[in-house]
Amino acid sequence: MRDTAEDKTDVAMLRALGHPVRLGIMRALAAEPETCACDFTELFEVTQPTISQHLKVLREAGLVVTRRRGTQICYSVRPDGLDRLHQLLAAIQPPRLAAAG
Repeated sequence: MRDTAEDKTDVAMLRALGHPVRLGIMRALAAEPETCACDFTELFEVTQPTISQHLKVLREAGLVVTRRRGTQICYSVRPDGLDRLHQLLAAIQPPRLAAAG
């Protein structure tokens, strides 16, 4: 079995989405980009350090980007990260079988 850097990146993306809070953060960012990290504590009822750790995992997996706005760090979904995720899922999707006539 191959074990390339690309495979490791793909696995990191899938692992990042494998936690309910991180998946929820991605859904929230899809609905409202440029969300401040502090806003997630209210959504998920976890502490700020926990949110920061989840955001770090998503950032390191290439799924979110940051932008500083004053003293706040705002997060958005990284489009090319989602493109890679779409490619990954498309590559493992089996072909559709023709309907029996």
